[in-house]
Amino acid sequence: MPLFLSRYDQRFGKRTAANIAEERRKDLEMQNHYGVRFLCHWSDGASGTDFCLIDAPDRKTAMRVHRDAHGGEASDLMALDLSAVVALLDRIPDPVPTAADWETAAPSFCAVLFTDIVDFTSITARLGDVKAVDMVHEHDVIVRRALKNTAGREIKRTGDGMMASFRDVSAAVACACFIQQAFDMFNHDRAEHLRVRIGIHAGEPVEDNNDLLGCVVQVASRICQNAEADTVVVSDIVHNLVVGRFEAVDLGLTPLKGLVHPAHLYRISCASIHESPLSC
Repeated sequence: MPLFLSRYDQRFGKRTAANIAEERRKDLEMQNHYGVRFLCHWSDGASGTDFCLIDAPDRKTAMRVHRDAHGGEASDLMALDLSAVVALLDRIPDPVPTAADWETAAPSFCAVLFTDIVDFTSITARLGDVKAVDMVHEHDVIVRRALKNTAGREIKRTGDGMMASFRDVSAAVACACFIQQAFDMFNHDRAEHLRVRIGIHAGEPVEDNNDLLGCVVQVASRICQNAEADTVVVSDIVHNLVVGRFEAVDLGLTPLKGLVHPAHLYRISCASIHESPLSC
């Protein structure tokens, strides 16, 4: 659904912190009646302005749910692109693991995740180099936000994708689902869709100059390349470590380019993951 940012300005009436908190409570009680979701709320004390981020079917519904919940009228309501929302929320600090945290974490076992933009060559041919690069930047914004919310570590850009690692294998799978959900929101009502495939493997890669190397990385990359658009595909090692936490479809033994033996792969069903990658 489209995203909207509602703004309340105190010049339209003095509103205390208690007033604002009560209005937000009433908003949340009313949201299911209108099929909307209130994703985030924050205030700017200096200017006396507060904001709500709303996932709503349309502008009229976004305005009405406020009015029917507590009688308040937003002074402004703006439609937003997902990339603009993520850029704005990135101003709010998230708990992110530091380099020291990674260095002191003794086990070398981790999950390696790759993303890849589907048919990027065709996108470049249709849109030209400049707009295609803009699409890559949109991809980066979405993926980095999801990494922050799941304690993932960005390793490097891979041209038209990204490589990341996770100490927690479940966090890697959740991150992948958040990314796919975010792209689904991003593509809503857009003529040019940005679709990605994601692959995850786990093991003990070799770390060298802030990069990861070795068989684990190669397998994760090949799994990603083999995945279909809009899917998350994982190795049997990953699946066995998260079984019961995520629904999965058994893809069986699958040949992967450059590997001697086929890999047993699973496609993760992200429909059961309800947390938002934009949650504050």
